[in-house]
Amino acid sequence: MTERSALHDTFRIDRHFDAAPARVFRAFADPSAKAKWFGSPVATKQLSFDFREGGREAAETGFENGPTYAYSATYTDIVPDERIVYTYEMSMNGQRISVSVATIELKASGDGTDFTVTEQGVYLDGLDNSAQRKQGTEELMDALAKSL
Repeated sequence: MTERSALHDTFRIDRHFDAAPARVFRAFADPSAKAKWFGSPVATKQLSFDFREGGREAAETGFENGPTYAYSATYTDIVPDERIVYTYEMSMNGQRISVSVATIELKASGDGTDFTVTEQGVYLDGLDNSAQRKQGTEELMDALAKSL
């Protein structure tokens, strides 16, 4: 029998990107721009992409000789070039491992953008945790910076 648990935690990541807020926003809103940085460098399959309030996005990512992860998001609040709020769940090999609310905030700063992502998550049954998720999100932000 699997022991059930729910661990709640919040993390925040702050970055500065040398790109205007509109360009950073586009990296989330445009499927071809997002494909340049989001997911595994090995294999990510975009299943759906509907970037609007109430819209959904789904993707699957596999790692060489490793697990398959599924990402399913619903966009709840979008203010162009300023804010994106969405909920999402992650599954590993078909088993849900977390459910999160993420907020992305963009603020013009000189010729660039001050960027903040805050994530409030519940990590399920010991299959994921906040430290792992923060590390993965940091890696995605590194990839985003390179794509900009």
